[in-house]
Amino acid sequence: MVARTVDLRSDTVTKPTETMRAAMATAEVDDDVLGADPTAFRLESEVAKITGKEAGLFVSSGTMGNLISVLVHCDIRGSEVILGDNSHIHIYENGGISTIGGVHPRPVKNNEDGTMDIDSIEVAIRDPRGELVFPTTKLICLENSHANSGGRCLSAEYTDRVGELAKKHGLKLHIDGARIFNASVALGVPVQRLVQAADSVSVCLSKGLGAPVGSVIVGSKSFITKARRLRKTLGGGMRQVGFICAAAFVALKENVEKLDGDHKKAKELAEGLNQIKGLKVDIAAVETNIALFQQIYVDIVEGSKITAEKLYKNLEEHGVLVMPKGLSRSVFSLKKPPP
Repeated sequence: MVARTVDLRSDTVTKPTETMRAAMATAEVDDDVLGADPTAFRLESEVAKITGKEAGLFVSSGTMGNLISVLVHCDIRGSEVILGDNSHIHIYENGGISTIGGVHPRPVKNNEDGTMDIDSIEVAIRDPRGELVFPTTKLICLENSHANSGGRCLSAEYTDRVGELAKKHGLKLHIDGARIFNASVALGVPVQRLVQAADSVSVCLSKGLGAPVGSVIVGSKSFITKARRLRKTLGGGMRQVGFICAAAFVALKENVEKLDGDHKKAKELAEGLNQIKGLKVDIAAVETNIALFQQIYVDIVEGSKITAEKLYKNLEEHGVLVMPKGLSRSVFSLKKPPP
């Protein structure tokens, strides 16, 4: 009989701390659709300050944040966005930019470290002279840290180069910063510097930082004005949202400093798994813990009697929950047990 379950499926399975619950219980609230919720405004202002942007807007999820950001920048149906072929927006967000916004994705191959080659990005930008037959390129999207690369971090210098390319061609740059705090801690670079070149950023507070709900998108005041209207269109106007924002503010203030310890634990776990016969972990690729956690990709060695399905079931029988990623790979998302 399993005495305790260790849930390593994802960095989204956190529980709110007692401090978060207390903050929610005492939060000052008002109608946020009317722009009057003081706790929401406080959170939005803090995230805008941290990222070096003019304003922020609380949204229910990272998916909504990315969708709104893309639609603000690509405000004409049939516009095109350049993004990684292994990016979260392209793979895991239900094709919302296309189905809801009429935005055409132009995927560019992601390297193992989550980057896209600068030359490949430039080649993908449509020549305006072909607008009669081609979609019009309006936006480039990056992801930092890059989830499908196991939490690899994009440097400020790389992001600057992409930003310069965007400006050269009159494009905008959006960063899916679902785990931007992990990247910041791992690289030892302030968040503001990592997103300096971006016109907009989506910052998730419910993954690595452990808030129960929510993301904040940031950008210029005019960008946020348009984003607020789109949020309402998508059903994201949640009235007294300050109750939720209060927990997110606690997460922002209390949990960023804990990320370094989580990264170290992730590397220790990776090193231990690598010593088990039949398993293989690329230790060098474990840079972060994917927000309070780390997705560690464990490859099953060819010819081994172990399969991902067998490993998954065996671990489950022993109270350890992981997420299989195909026939020869499993994902361990390392996180701290709840208090």
